[in-house]
Amino acid sequence: MHLEYFQLIDRITDLDVGKRTITVEAQVPQASTIFEGHFPGYPLMPGVLLIEAMAQTSGWLLIALLKFERMPFLASVKEAKMRDFVTPGELLTIDASIVHDGSGFAITDAKVRVGGKLKCNATLTFRHTPFPNPDLRGHMESMATRIGFPQQAIAHG
Repeated sequence: MHLEYFQLIDRITDLDVGKRTITVEAQVPQASTIFEGHFPGYPLMPGVLLIEAMAQTSGWLLIALLKFERMPFLASVKEAKMRDFVTPGELLTIDASIVHDGSGFAITDAKVRVGGKLKCNATLTFRHTPFPNPDLRGHMESMATRIGFPQQAIAHG
């Protein structure tokens, strides 16, 4: 993870467009300025960043389903539950699946686990639009390569 850049996904481990599911991994860093204030002497991954990690996971699933033609933007968070703490050094497994997609919006269910134990989950709603400019699309294509996004989805052009 690179928290300072909001790059919260390290690699895609499974992407099934047919089943409309994705699994990713993300290694929480041992040290980050985030932990200096959250909390001194008891470092915890902020819940808002766990939600963002679930949103990014869901976003990559949507980009795949939308054939890299549209960009998803987080619109709402419902039913977010922080069930247990996430600490520096832990390896997160994040799963997301599509609940609904249509009319320019999509809803996903997402979960964060550590060692199989559920740490948090949420229902997320996204608005998806054509990429607003070539710079953002180029950045997303570069990031996709870095995290192991299936090349056939990027090559769409």
